[in-house]
Amino acid sequence: MTKQNISIQSKLPSTGISIFAIMSKMAADYKAINLSQGFPDFNCSEELIELAHKFMKGGMNQYAPMPGLPSLRKIISDKILKLYKADYNFETEITITAGATQALYTAISAIIHSGNEVIIIEPAYDSYVPAVIANGGVPIYSEMTDGGFTINWSDVSKKISKKTKAIIINSPHNPTGSVISEIDIKMLEELTEGTNIFIISDEVYEHITFDGLPHISISSSAELKKRSFVISSFGKTFHATGWKVGYCCAPEYLMNEFRKLHQFIVFAVNTPVQYAYAEFLLNENNYLRLNDFYQKKRDLFLQSISGSRFKTEPARGTYFQLLDYSKISDQNDMEFSEWLTKEIGVAVIPLRPFYSKNNSQKLIRVCFAKKDEVLLQAGKILKSI
Repeated sequence: MTKQNISIQSKLPSTGISIFAIMSKMAADYKAINLSQGFPDFNCSEELIELAHKFMKGGMNQYAPMPGLPSLRKIISDKILKLYKADYNFETEITITAGATQALYTAISAIIHSGNEVIIIEPAYDSYVPAVIANGGVPIYSEMTDGGFTINWSDVSKKISKKTKAIIINSPHNPTGSVISEIDIKMLEELTEGTNIFIISDEVYEHITFDGLPHISISSSAELKKRSFVISSFGKTFHATGWKVGYCCAPEYLMNEFRKLHQFIVFAVNTPVQYAYAEFLLNENNYLRLNDFYQKKRDLFLQSISGSRFKTEPARGTYFQLLDYSKISDQNDMEFSEWLTKEIGVAVIPLRPFYSKNNSQKLIRVCFAKKDEVLLQAGKILKSI
């Protein structure tokens, strides 16, 4: 029998295993404290678990409606209206998704065709570019300003062309912990007014901002709302990343296209968990107190490394904190992260994978969504370097 060689042309030839999986495995292999991958090491609310259990026991275990439970979409609509003064029709403009990553991929797939350009603001979460490329799009990179990690609108403006189809915004921002301002909203309005450019806004950390700073949603701008997909995540808000439930909001003409793809990617999302979230959201304190909860953890961690050789600028949002190690080592961020994990016993994330090209900044990202005793232990180790 003649041996047949079978080959496949990869849609993502340069994509490998994510840095989050690599560093979490390294943490496990070397028994290091894992401050790398962005997930809590504490459980979600017992009340929320009991609600999910109640609906499972109650027989709510079959397919939910394709767009999501009406009761959940309705309370999301009410929440957005109250917080951001943005009105979304829960029947036609909100869809429940299998996490924010699926929502991002579906939104990108809905609007990007071969040759379309998408402006990616770097450092950027690692799912954006692969989704653009897989859909035949062309990523166009614009770096944030050094130090403060604000959007360089002058550079973004230069990157816009006749081929620009979308701009991806992320605030609160992973990995830098920065947040956008009203000035950013105005700049984005000016750049997109009168164009066919869409906005994909990743707002999964919307309820985690610090020091009295509000989260400014893209949906709060009438001009931007009409051209935007706004995406959020219950996993980040309620410490349940493994449940993989998020949502997307968009004007009806965009949501129609989103749902065409959504129905063939996942069709429907975990039914009893949707029921649980719908009931849990009735108590606003379950998400409005999240800022204080995580600010205490941020401050505890920063206090634990106070006086160390790391330089810090307190994160303004998310549950990530950047550390500048330029006074400690000349290694690049990947080498330093490996050294910290293997030799010092604390796993972190380098910033290099968030850029399209090698980045020379001496910065690493730590996740402080951890138990207080873990943060204090890690801080003591880092302070000793």
